[in-house]
Amino acid sequence: MQTLQHSYRGLGLLVALNWDRVLFITAIGFALLLGAFLGSL
Repeated sequence: MQTLQHSYRGLGLLVALNWDRVLFITAIGFALLLGAFLGSL
């Protein structure tokens, strides 16, 4: 049971770290698209 709890905690940490990276990459992509749109006006 302890192994399962530790694995779940580790999986939660992995998801939290990856979610931060996905959010960061999405923000950069959105900023690039917005800059391209404003540059084309």
